[in-house]
Amino acid sequence: MSDAKLFLLENAETLVTMNDQREVLKTGWVASRDGMIIAVGSGPAPDIIEDIPQEKFQKHDATGCVVLPGLINTHHHLYQTRTRAYGPVADSELFPWLKTLYPVWAQLTDDQFYQGALVGFKELMRSGCTCTTDHHYLFPQDASEQLIDITILAARDAGIRFHPTRGSMSRSVKDGGLPPDSVVQDEDTIMADCERVIAKFHDPEPGAMVRIALAPCSPFSVSPELMKSTSALARKHGIRMHTHLSETQDENTYCLNMYKQRPVDFLESVDWLGDDVWLAHGIWFDDAEVARLGKAGVGIAHCPTSNMRLGSGVCRVRDLQAAGSPVGLAVDGSASNDSSNMLAELRQTLLLHRVIHGAAAMSINEVLEMATLGGAGCLGREDVGSLVVGKACDLAVFDLESIGYDGAHDPVAALLLCHPEPAREVIIGGQVIAQEE
Repeated sequence: MSDAKLFLLENAETLVTMNDQREVLKTGWVASRDGMIIAVGSGPAPDIIEDIPQEKFQKHDATGCVVLPGLINTHHHLYQTRTRAYGPVADSELFPWLKTLYPVWAQLTDDQFYQGALVGFKELMRSGCTCTTDHHYLFPQDASEQLIDITILAARDAGIRFHPTRGSMSRSVKDGGLPPDSVVQDEDTIMADCERVIAKFHDPEPGAMVRIALAPCSPFSVSPELMKSTSALARKHGIRMHTHLSETQDENTYCLNMYKQRPVDFLESVDWLGDDVWLAHGIWFDDAEVARLGKAGVGIAHCPTSNMRLGSGVCRVRDLQAAGSPVGLAVDGSASNDSSNMLAELRQTLLLHRVIHGAAAMSINEVLEMATLGGAGCLGREDVGSLVVGKACDLAVFDLESIGYDGAHDPVAALLLCHPEPAREVIIGGQVIAQEE
């Protein structure tokens, strides 16, 4: 016990637990040992917590703050922080946007990949995010082949919980794909590096700081054979799979022309229709496809800002959830958002679905669930997403004295209805990470 790392957050004005009862506690507290929650309560923390005297805990005062489970980002392209607000594609849809940016991204160096990831991590944490994935599918010929290692190093330097995906692109323009030769790899190289990354970094234990998933980019940049090989390898190791699907009507048209199938049929044909899969965007599904995805338990990363920015469409969140799909929230890449602000993404989600379906179409609590429990469901993580005993002590702390919340009546509603303010700090695995200006 003497070597255990003990942490106690106390005096939170409002503590949002996201437990089974969805309790919101007044004057709440959370205690952890070695990064995992051992007790949660309201009122003053007791003198003895799990047989441990309170004075042995490192204490953190959250007076005047709303404390949430750390937000979970389910889809990102961290390197894209290097090309935010890129003028030539400011008004483009997805396919021309990609075709213009592929050659620009092909010039990025290892240092730029590291810096891009570090900036994205810090911006995410500044907005209350404590766990994020990254869909890294771009491997320029003049950059290191070990770019996943570089982003994981940046995550460790930032202190964020990280669930990166070893992405891939193998089908270039000459093969009928969208990307140029300069950013794709051959399939043997891809599969060998997937094996290497899993062996080197994947940690299946509760509270793991790094887990790996595999993520061929999209139907228009990989072959069916690579999709099948990836699913076989992922299931061999018990890890999750991720890809873009049905983001635009152009993608649907591409799949019909190339594969004589709609995207969901393509997904099933390559053995990807399972509860170990989550998809980015998932906009252009018909009713039957929504039902099939829900029955299979396929997760969806909803990216409202990116979808609006590129004019791609709107994900059928309520229908997918009702069918059985976990739905999480995501900022997507910083070249189509153009930020990594997770709290802003919650607000966009709320407003987007209300403007389409009415003020009662999406509640604040539903959005918070997507950003916490829904995100955990997409990533297949049972150790994050709520403040309950046995889960990681990942917290987002927002100061109600921030100018943007001054005068707010409901402290939880203020986080989504008011303009997003930076988190005062995040706590990841019982470690306080102060925000940078």
